[in-house]
Amino acid sequence: MTTEQYQITFIVLMALLLFIWGRIRHDIVAIITLAICVLTGLIPANEAFMGAGHPAVVTVAAVLVISDALKRSGVVDMITHLILDYIHNPLLHVLLLTSIVAVASAFMNNVGALALMLPVALATARKHKRSPAMLLMPLAFGSILGGMMTSIGTPPNIIIASLRSQTAGIPFNFFDFSGVGVTVAAFGVFFVSFFGWRLIPKARMEKSPTEQLFSIDDYLTEVIVPTDSKLIGIGVEELEELDNNHVEVIGLSREYGRTINLPYRYQLKAGDILILQADPGDIQAFLNSCDLELMTSADGEFMKLTSGDLALAEGVVQSGSVLEGRDVNYLRRLSGNSLALVGLARRGKQIRRRLCRQTFRVGDILLLQGAGDSLETQLPEMGMLPLAERSLSLGLPRRIGLALGIFVAAIALGVAEVLPLSIAFILAILAYLLLNILPVQQLYLPIDWSVIVLLMAMIPIGEALETTGLTKMLAEQVLSLTATYPLFLTLGLTLIVTMFLSDIINNAATAIIMAPISIDIAAGLNVSADPFLMAVAVGASCAFLTPIGHQSNTLVMGPGGYKFGDYWRMGLPLEIMIVLVGMPMILMVWPP
Repeated sequence: MTTEQYQITFIVLMALLLFIWGRIRHDIVAIITLAICVLTGLIPANEAFMGAGHPAVVTVAAVLVISDALKRSGVVDMITHLILDYIHNPLLHVLLLTSIVAVASAFMNNVGALALMLPVALATARKHKRSPAMLLMPLAFGSILGGMMTSIGTPPNIIIASLRSQTAGIPFNFFDFSGVGVTVAAFGVFFVSFFGWRLIPKARMEKSPTEQLFSIDDYLTEVIVPTDSKLIGIGVEELEELDNNHVEVIGLSREYGRTINLPYRYQLKAGDILILQADPGDIQAFLNSCDLELMTSADGEFMKLTSGDLALAEGVVQSGSVLEGRDVNYLRRLSGNSLALVGLARRGKQIRRRLCRQTFRVGDILLLQGAGDSLETQLPEMGMLPLAERSLSLGLPRRIGLALGIFVAAIALGVAEVLPLSIAFILAILAYLLLNILPVQQLYLPIDWSVIVLLMAMIPIGEALETTGLTKMLAEQVLSLTATYPLFLTLGLTLIVTMFLSDIINNAATAIIMAPISIDIAAGLNVSADPFLMAVAVGASCAFLTPIGHQSNTLVMGPGGYKFGDYWRMGLPLEIMIVLVGMPMILMVWPP
């Protein structure tokens, strides 16, 4: 190995470890890696930002915006409304929701499709008195499976489609992924719907929908004893008895003092802050019966919350949210003191610390109070996915028709190679803006900038892997190890290694790292690179073993009450099935 190869190997391994560690967000890891490559001379300074204009980056950003336009038009809500009468059977409930999110995910961003269907899943779970845990993991897996079906369904497919031009001179077309992707997705949805959800631990399935989302063991809430309260002087144990123990008092704090642990040999005083664990549905009755006020706190300043025009809303913190790693102080400043944190639930874990001492994490469920007319827009602006039950909007038929017509026209222009797909999508976005389907003020809100920055930084690094000769060297090592084996075993090894990486690091980064290696392996075997690129595309979309491999998995962890080890129970047999189904389909559709 040359000095440059040693350097790039060390840098990439460092990046992989940081991705796995997860303490530093993936886009920051990519920027750090890019900066080191530039400082060491592995990437020329004038090429450091070549990824910004890459077609894959433009297409990913455009797909995110188009996903939002389709959501606003009511397309998926209309479809969902049509199936509500057919989900009385649990199996059909899982099958229909998973199928809809898979089909939607083929034509829009995975997380966008999940964001549309997650509130629907929660609402229908309540209606049919089923646990969200039965629905949410299949829903997340369905959104990932559906992305395999088209070139825009998921960032790895967009990247692979673009990189294919290096070997064949033209990128993969829109439906080139469908031959393999539709079959794999169909088998995956069938497995998840008929067998997979039964593998979810029974402990997650036993809770009712309300308990699953807002368990008395999970939700942290704070109330304050007002100066004129009739409760001043009574003991804490008497307080719980007044509410028949529907609310648990787990701690008490003075306004500027330390938290006092219970037992209850303490008499309430004005200004005492009670730390409760409760279902939000029980909070209002508790406040009314016990003469207390709901509140939130930050830096010793307290916001007392009254009813008026205020409303409660629940939302989950998404990856890339501005709230990630922040606290209550930041939330209040960001909202101009218009939002108050009322409760916090974290992946089914019991929380004992004060709300003002919490740092928000991806997957946290926040219970917020604010003006009812602004809550709906504030949550998405902060990178939160609303979880509150909602009525399904059918949208305006004229807008549904326009939104679908524009989208289909953009795809047709790309498939017919009249325009590059990225340009066709930009024109579609302009049409949505002119027709007011997409508000210009919120044009950039749907874009996950952490993914865009990740791609911008990783594309030059992928180029450096090739220019240093490292990908060719790794390909030669793989070829020497599999020289006596049939071709399909080498292809299978590529698929499995890609799957493994995708379970622990971002799927887009996985595609950027594995695609050049797969191209060099194909060149060494003197066969077409297409089946190897397709194996990388399928493998990069198979992040089913952990909640960190894909944003969809992370988003359902809190609302579903899942633990880290729950995912492999359904994910491992699903990945094995995908290898068994995907391998022959790749060789059949894309012969070497």
